[in-house]
Amino acid sequence: MDIASAIVVYVLLWWLVFFMALPVGVQVPDDDEIGKGHATSAPRRPYLGRKALAAAVIAAVLWGGVYYVVEGNFYSFRDAVRNW
Repeated sequence: MDIASAIVVYVLLWWLVFFMALPVGVQVPDDDEIGKGHATSAPRRPYLGRKALAAAVIAAVLWGGVYYVVEGNFYSFRDAVRNW
């Protein structure tokens, strides 16, 4: 896997994990906490920084698994496609 492929795979994994983490722990505020002009469904504290950091760590672990499968000599994707 060259460096460009590795970066693309990591970025895709990060976005996938980040979008899956967005609804985790979301709490909608009570009616008396909502200010004028704000959506009633807006989360009280979205914790985007924590979720971005968690997505980075999880994506790094998943990327390591993808790298191990792609670079490992135990299975060849090219041979599988040729034989298909």
